[in-house]
Amino acid sequence: MGRGWTVHVLQGPADAPARTPYTLHADALVLCTGAYDRALPFPGWDLPGVVTAGAAQALAKGQRTAIGRRVVVSGTGPFLLPVTSSLLSVGARVLAVYEAGTPAAWLRAPVAALRDGSGKFPELLAYAATLARHRVPYRPRRAVVAAHGRDRVEAVTVARLAPDWSVVPGTEHRIEDVDALCVGYGFTPQLELALAAGCALRDGAWVAVGPAQQTSVPGVYAAGEPTGIGGAALAAAEGELAGLAAARWAGAPSGTARRAPAVRRRVIAGRRFARLLAATHPVRPGWRTWPDADTLVCRCEEVPYGQVRTDLLSADGMRTFKLATRVGLGPCQGRICARNAAGLCGPDALPDPQTADRRPIAQPVRLADLAAAGADAAGTEAASTDAASTDAPSTDAAGPDPVPDPVPEPPSDPTPTQS
Repeated sequence: MGRGWTVHVLQGPADAPARTPYTLHADALVLCTGAYDRALPFPGWDLPGVVTAGAAQALAKGQRTAIGRRVVVSGTGPFLLPVTSSLLSVGARVLAVYEAGTPAAWLRAPVAALRDGSGKFPELLAYAATLARHRVPYRPRRAVVAAHGRDRVEAVTVARLAPDWSVVPGTEHRIEDVDALCVGYGFTPQLELALAAGCALRDGAWVAVGPAQQTSVPGVYAAGEPTGIGGAALAAAEGELAGLAAARWAGAPSGTARRAPAVRRRVIAGRRFARLLAATHPVRPGWRTWPDADTLVCRCEEVPYGQVRTDLLSADGMRTFKLATRVGLGPCQGRICARNAAGLCGPDALPDPQTADRRPIAQPVRLADLAAAGADAAGTEAASTDAASTDAPSTDAAGPDPVPDPVPEPPSDPTPTQS
């Protein structure tokens, strides 16, 4: 058994007057922190009424409320379909769905799609039937490249895209009377806890894991979106496999190992489908031509693209770039803007955008919560000192130093990637 871990937790609703702090000691960690929508910047994307696809779906499914009366959906990937279905179910009129990619790319590997994704086709057909029933146009190779309005979005500009996603000149057209725009260009994994624990990354964007979901740090496992985007079924299978491995690490009975091979087969199939999904719906570099000099790259700090390009000359990494431009210093702490800023500046200009997520606190903490935690710690200091000798060995909040041992990779099952 490796070293223990100390995890600090706040329990309670985010808007509660007070939340209860806990300190947990664990022999193993399973990190299933999920991901959030990726939105690409374009003129007007900061207008009220422009939301991520996930936010629109959450409002529709959780509150039975439509984000708008006349809605446009734009982005890439199959997630646009359930979002559109959710909007229709709560009474919104979806004017069109614009898919920046080419869904016909699935036909390049029909055998793999049928073998590993056959269970998803009935769901796909159901969504297609819903769009047809409501007469919602589905337009591939097109995207919203600008939003217009005074106090909120009122119209959008749609254009046909070249294979690299640059705008085909002369194809722009404007759609009026739009009161909501939902955009979704894949997902960005939440890496804060994995980075705090010292886990190695793959391709600078995903947690590297081995055959049992183990990370580069002994006793730490990862599952779901932080290891690669592959859908709910793959995330569930990875979580089960990671849980079994973590239980064995912590000394659980050896009988848990009997379940692992069957779960592992589900993970392998899910990862193959995830690789196909990533290859079919990549984010192409031509999106960098959509913003103009006045387009905000960082909405929290209201930093325009023109300033980003100017201040980039004085930056030699993500840290100095943040200090020079204030990109990533607002409430989102770079969760939305860091990846886009790195993409706009070029792959070699900011080689370490993932360090924008290198924070000891994974979620925003209010001053009242910190004050309550401080008072609780002061009141129990003596008791904690007496009990320390019986606690499992632990590290500080940032976790142990990274372990240099490489993560073993299965020879025929690389972890899925996504552009």
